[in-house]
Amino acid sequence: EEDNDSNSVVAESSLDRLACGLGGKTVLPHINATLSQMLQSDNWKCRHAALMAISAVGEGCHKQMEGMLPQIMDAVIRFLQDPHPRVRYAACNAIGQMATDFAPIFQKKFHEMVVPGLLHVMDDGVNPRVQAHAGAALVNFSEVCPKNILTTYLPTIIAKLESILAAKFKELMECGTKLVLEQVVTTVASVADTAEEKFVEYYDRFIPCLMYIIENANSPDLRLLRGKTIECVSLIGLAVGADKFLTDAGKMMDLLLKAQTNQEEMADDDPQVSYLISAWARICKIMGKRFEPYLPLVMGPVLKTASLKPEVALLDNEDMNAVDGDDDWQFVSIGEQQNFGIRTAGLEEKATACQMLVCYARELKDGFGDYTEQVVKLMVPMLKFYFHDGVRTAAAESLPFLLECAKIKGPQYLAEMWQYMCPELLKAIETEPESEVLSEHMYAMAKCIEVLGMGCLTNDQITELIRIVDKSLKEHFERAVKRQEQRKDEDYDEVVEEQLLDEDDEDVYLLSKVADITHALFAAYGQHFFPFFDALLPHFVKLLGDDRPWPDHQWGLCIFDDVIEFGGPACDKYTDHFLQALLKFVADKQGEVRQAAAYGCGVLGQFSGPAFAPVCAQAIPLLVQVIESPDARNEVNLNPTENAIAAVTKILKYNASAINVDEVIPLWLSWLPVWEDTDEAPHVYGYLCDLIDGNHPLVLGPNNSNLPRLMAIFSEAFKREAVEKDAEVTKRMLNIVQQLQANPDMFQACISQLTQEQQVALHQYLTT
Repeated sequence: EEDNDSNSVVAESSLDRLACGLGGKTVLPHINATLSQMLQSDNWKCRHAALMAISAVGEGCHKQMEGMLPQIMDAVIRFLQDPHPRVRYAACNAIGQMATDFAPIFQKKFHEMVVPGLLHVMDDGVNPRVQAHAGAALVNFSEVCPKNILTTYLPTIIAKLESILAAKFKELMECGTKLVLEQVVTTVASVADTAEEKFVEYYDRFIPCLMYIIENANSPDLRLLRGKTIECVSLIGLAVGADKFLTDAGKMMDLLLKAQTNQEEMADDDPQVSYLISAWARICKIMGKRFEPYLPLVMGPVLKTASLKPEVALLDNEDMNAVDGDDDWQFVSIGEQQNFGIRTAGLEEKATACQMLVCYARELKDGFGDYTEQVVKLMVPMLKFYFHDGVRTAAAESLPFLLECAKIKGPQYLAEMWQYMCPELLKAIETEPESEVLSEHMYAMAKCIEVLGMGCLTNDQITELIRIVDKSLKEHFERAVKRQEQRKDEDYDEVVEEQLLDEDDEDVYLLSKVADITHALFAAYGQHFFPFFDALLPHFVKLLGDDRPWPDHQWGLCIFDDVIEFGGPACDKYTDHFLQALLKFVADKQGEVRQAAAYGCGVLGQFSGPAFAPVCAQAIPLLVQVIESPDARNEVNLNPTENAIAAVTKILKYNASAINVDEVIPLWLSWLPVWEDTDEAPHVYGYLCDLIDGNHPLVLGPNNSNLPRLMAIFSEAFKREAVEKDAEVTKRMLNIVQQLQANPDMFQACISQLTQEQQVALHQYLTT
């Protein structure tokens, strides 16, 4: 095992930092010039070093290496069969790292060479470290591998993992060796996690052995193995689903709790703790309400870990020498002589425990009601736990779920809980330093408002929230200006541009959370929110300006869509601000912008009232042009196109007084079926049912000649699960099909024109 201070390890981490700091354009040419010679060297150390260098620079040289991946892989893959084990190890390392750095492109392009290559190395029983590292590389490959690719290799992968598991389990029993066994358990977990329900047929081949390990691996040196096995079984359970796993879920919980009846027996740094806490949450997700009886037994350890208070220290420069190199502590200098330190051990476990509390609240709802007060008092102060972003994120995420859980306790209890949460959440949004965490805080506020509805905020609280949103929007525009200025600097290059694009993405995500908050406020307060909204109006109008980037247009439109949807006819007061932009952006080149504009046209038809009928008539030809464009059904355009179809549907149904509906209906019918946007599909199929139930001649055709086509539309919708089986519109569609069944000859004529898949889907919907 290499020491962390050895030259090779230090050089590798330094190369990583150099690549990230200087960028691939600067670093990669130097590396390329050296590596090709080193890979051809007779000295195994040179080949090993070259492969480890490829692993190290992938993140920093991402853009440049992505185009060279075929050449890189051609060079690397052959070293999986190198005569020296350290070189084979390094080849596994390089492949595993590239599988992470370049996912999912890497998996799509190179699965045919990577999977067989790694499985071959996993046969290297003479060199357990190499064997284990091949398993680790397979984890990296499979955890982000598209499911359809991985499942083609599933029989081969499973056979290999099963044989290694059996052999290494035997070794454990006879010799006590466990390195490869620990890894293969993790690899099984990763493969199951990606394969999901496709793993069902292999379930019984793994579970007995894994459950045996959980039950019997009780000695201190087997704690990590037991922890990883617990993780593996719970991930398999999540993959195969409740129907298959439920019988073993209770047995597993009993096994876990048998060794966990007294938390004091398990040390805080026991590696099993984090695995246990995560496994309980997964089993909770699988069992649902049936998990409730276990809550009193699991909440103690989870709350204890979530409540962990980190050790902190203030050291002068002389004292720092004593802890230099201690990875358990992180220090920042405050002034010339003082250093503030925090012991990082346990922080990840704390964050995991907090996330598991989120899971319990989300899955169990009123079954978690008795724990809400205790958990709220734990979580709310952790909105300001600045030692770990994940803890603050989980704290914010928990709040709306805890409110849902608390509803069973009555309105007074719920109101008191919210009045405890709300001021602290507002303060956290105001002071949060990290953009990603701030986004989660804002989203939590939006979801809390959605849960509680009208009246949840006092006028003062709404005013404070608007002030915070106003500040956020001002900063959004200021940061955009600053980034444009940086693009004019003499130091500007593609490395700077990548950084600026990352900042752009962060800002767009933050803007989407502003839209979530305004959406929640409109949904709760309707047009009563208008007086507060007016304070933000100039910002939202600015988002729609021609000089703004397309994400500003997208989110500006989304906000005005809410003005229309929840303001109804009263949205008239804002038409000068949004109407022309709404119609113009229907034909925007960016799909996300078209989708937001099309949705706005739809809600204009549905909610704005008869005064807007001429505008709706104006929108129809614009929407038709988008729907009928040659590339409208391309994958990237499908959602915007279906939103446009839904918009035409809503205008025809709700606001068609200025339109000749019979001119549009044949065209509209030719666009069906729709399936991609499952939120909008019910509107389309609901209107189709209206027309069929009303015996509309243009829909049914002369002598009902369109019935086979209508049956095909319904069946395709069922095949693609465009509508949920228990939805009201689905019942209407099936009722029409059942009426058709009353005429066996006609029904058979319709069925005969369906594909086999459509027939199967129709049968499934009719019989469930």
